[in-house]
Amino acid sequence: MASKNGRRKLSEKGLLTPDNCVVALIDLQPQMLFGVSNFDRQTIINNNVALAKATRVFDVPVVLSTVETKSFSGNIWPQIQSIFPGQQPIERSSMNSWDDKNFVRAIEETGRKKIVLTGLWTETCVALPTVQAIRDGYEVYVVEDCCGDVSQLNHDNAMKRMIQAGAKPVTGLSTMLEWQRDWTARDTYDAVMDIVKQHFGAYGMGVEYAYTMVHGAQPTRYLEYAIVAPQASKPAA
Repeated sequence: MASKNGRRKLSEKGLLTPDNCVVALIDLQPQMLFGVSNFDRQTIINNNVALAKATRVFDVPVVLSTVETKSFSGNIWPQIQSIFPGQQPIERSSMNSWDDKNFVRAIEETGRKKIVLTGLWTETCVALPTVQAIRDGYEVYVVEDCCGDVSQLNHDNAMKRMIQAGAKPVTGLSTMLEWQRDWTARDTYDAVMDIVKQHFGAYGMGVEYAYTMVHGAQPTRYLEYAIVAPQASKPAA
């Protein structure tokens, strides 16, 4: 049986599929990242970008949301916005996105009852909507390696609280592979391998090695590095 996008429909039985979930990326903004100390911040960016790319590969609906952009947090990371160039984040004043009617409406409009959720910080902008969404009948999958907090204790306590409420911890890589699931699904295979090679370290290097040394493929070619030209200075006021 095929899904709406024409791909083979995957069995569910408790698993995530591209057809049964929505991804929410919450408060991926500079000021929120500044406060993270429990996890390498560049890795958090990397993992969120990889997951965001995977949603494009598998046509999974995405809800973007930001908090107090102008007064405190700054714009959504440009690395994320570039993956969804035509999508404006839902702006909020509430730390808890589940208190924001526009955010909840965007989730409801997808018609999906499984939410794959990432954000900063774990104890507030992730934990609060997770607990309440579960109470409202949703299944929530928290992408732990895409989240971060002001300390390890804060992050760990938030994860414990969400798991006790019924949330399921996952990673960005595990989510993408759960959507792929079968290496004979060639329509997404190459795009998934491209994400792996760019974002998943030793795994990606292993894939590159196997392609070139075992299967005789040509090395992956990336755009040639170009030095950014200096911008003309603005005239003094």
